[in-house]
Amino acid sequence: MSDLLKLELPHSVAAHGLVNLPGSKSISNRVLLLSALAAGSTRIDGLLQSDDTTVMLTALRTLGVDITTHGADSVAVKGVSIFPVERADLFMGNAGTAIRPLTAALAMMGGHYTLSGVPRMHERPIGDLVDGLLGMGANLSYLGQDGYPPLQIEPARTLSDRVAVQGSVSSQFLTAILMAAPLAVARSGKALVIDVIGDLISKPYIDITLNLMARFGVTVERHGWQQFVVPVGSVYHSPQRIYVEGDASSASYFLALGAIGGGPIKIVGVGEQSIQGDVAFADTVQAMGAKVKRDAASIEVTGVHVARGEKLKAFDADFNLIPDAAMTAAALALFADGPCTLRNIGSWRVKETDRIAAMETELRKLGAQVESGQDWLRVSPIPSGGWRDASIHTYDDHRMAMCFSLAAFGQSRVTILDPGCVSKTFPTYFDVYSSLVS
Repeated sequence: MSDLLKLELPHSVAAHGLVNLPGSKSISNRVLLLSALAAGSTRIDGLLQSDDTTVMLTALRTLGVDITTHGADSVAVKGVSIFPVERADLFMGNAGTAIRPLTAALAMMGGHYTLSGVPRMHERPIGDLVDGLLGMGANLSYLGQDGYPPLQIEPARTLSDRVAVQGSVSSQFLTAILMAAPLAVARSGKALVIDVIGDLISKPYIDITLNLMARFGVTVERHGWQQFVVPVGSVYHSPQRIYVEGDASSASYFLALGAIGGGPIKIVGVGEQSIQGDVAFADTVQAMGAKVKRDAASIEVTGVHVARGEKLKAFDADFNLIPDAAMTAAALALFADGPCTLRNIGSWRVKETDRIAAMETELRKLGAQVESGQDWLRVSPIPSGGWRDASIHTYDDHRMAMCFSLAAFGQSRVTILDPGCVSKTFPTYFDVYSSLVS
């Protein structure tokens, strides 16, 4: 294997410094689609530059949306009520935040479209979204295995004013239908009632969706977490200018670095005013013994020095609300004073890889004792002298690469395979990481 395909991390004993976060992936792709559907032109500043946002930008341009680039992280999007291009084959890579909402929007458009992706995308379920859209009169079909991409979308029949969507597998299915709902309301002339089947997971991501829809002029009535109503007259209007806050999921790695490397590490781009649920990972590191200072748009962490033998406090916690940041907690468990249990993380099974299986496999390579179930993971810290050198397989999953960078604070020689997979959300991650550790 060439050096381009692996990165050996130097043993680290301390971490401190300042981090300016890249833009949020979840917000970036939502705002791009909302801007494309809104009346008027929207200037988006702080847009994440990554594989996933490139997928959305490319798809929207293919569909005829006029998007002008202004500098490294700013674009102007001219909205359209209906995509000008009525026939298109769209390649969506492995970007769940792009293919799912775009599927719902295209199902309302009256055109002919196919959506496909990389092989792993064709293993990630989309059946619950398709079932919901079919139930309201949309016209979709599978081009491969039922329940999974690739998809064929044809002009919809008469759309109903009610839709039911499963909420227990991925919140992105509900997000997709919510974002496309004003298109359905415009066609039917009736309010759209969205019923959620089962227990809705990752609720903070729905809060992001509702917050951004409101910024574009559509206020959704929420009745608990089981029903949402998009009223008659709901139409997206450009806010003219919108800023994408820093990525709270990416912040978790630097919160963790501050917790195990002494710190302080100051993270700029998210804080008390963040609309992202993953900012709550600061509470996790605080519960594990780190000191956390929060401001409106920044967080500072001062922690223990694990290289000196100091330990974090073990945890047994439900991570349903912050499943992406929870992966960082699993890596931190290596440095705890007892076994750590992550509960309610079943959504890991259908992410970029089966993250429960992947995390268990790679943690064991380092010498950890790990147990798992369908929706939980238990990690016992590695005792002194029990660490093993390991080459960490990343499974083309950006979060595997980033969270295992923390293992460099242990007693092993750690090599990250395919470090370039971080380009999905944070292309410069390892450069930033290197600037903070010593």
